[in-house]
Amino acid sequence: MLFGLISQSTALSRKLFSGDKNIPFSVFKPTGFARFALLEKKNSGLELNASEKEEFARFVARIEKICQTGHDLGVPIFVDAEETWIQDVIDDVVRDMMKKYNKERVVVHNTIQMYRTDRLAFLKESVAHARQNNYMLGMKIVRGAYMEKERERAAKMNYADPIQPDKAATDRDYNASMKVCIDNIEMMSVCCGSHNEQSSQLLVHLMKEKNLANNHPHIWFSQLYGMSDHISYNLAKQGYNVCKYVPYGPLTGVLPYLIRRAQENTSVAGQTGRELSLIITEKRRRKTEGR
Repeated sequence: MLFGLISQSTALSRKLFSGDKNIPFSVFKPTGFARFALLEKKNSGLELNASEKEEFARFVARIEKICQTGHDLGVPIFVDAEETWIQDVIDDVVRDMMKKYNKERVVVHNTIQMYRTDRLAFLKESVAHARQNNYMLGMKIVRGAYMEKERERAAKMNYADPIQPDKAATDRDYNASMKVCIDNIEMMSVCCGSHNEQSSQLLVHLMKEKNLANNHPHIWFSQLYGMSDHISYNLAKQGYNVCKYVPYGPLTGVLPYLIRRAQENTSVAGQTGRELSLIITEKRRRKTEGR
């Protein structure tokens, strides 16, 4: 299955995804709908002037239009994560959308980047808030995309680095987040957005421990289109819910995104070599078997 990353057009969800069972989610980046500087100022707690308040209200209205459309058409929505210095305000808006549209089922999903030191605590607090306010929680769990930028800014502006000290710490929190989600799966939906074999195996194990069906409607696995296909295909073959993440939009927005993903993919020790080795092995197998 495929799902898309919307960069600008709010109409794409209705036009492209309504009624297509092979596209189970629609996704957008909040910075496709508001100026970065506006979100940064709002996130910092500074008072917006009159025109900025109107601009921010338009941003919220755009997000709500997407979420309402997803609710009305039965198309769940993923809201992508952004840099730490604009993420708090996005989290607040997404939470408001969840409270409104996740009453009967999970429509709106936030995204949390587990390479941040505070995101496991944020996930646990989000679960508690959803329970206390009687709505269902939606989360896409990823490792993260802006590590170098985050560390450079923290060093330049002399504040605590928000990024985990090493990959082991990120892996630890990522895997812990999977357990939190499965322990609360009756009131939340989770998408394991990962190219990591161990994390995918862990989620499968946790599901078996809870005797959850492979195709449980609240649990999805996801990898980027063209990456880690051996994970996607093997999970799908066993009946798990799997979707491939397909970014699209203007080249000026999509190309930098894909470059970051490629850099992130090669930064994982052994990842590129692993995938190349799998391809070579499969070619040899097919040649030997005369396929």
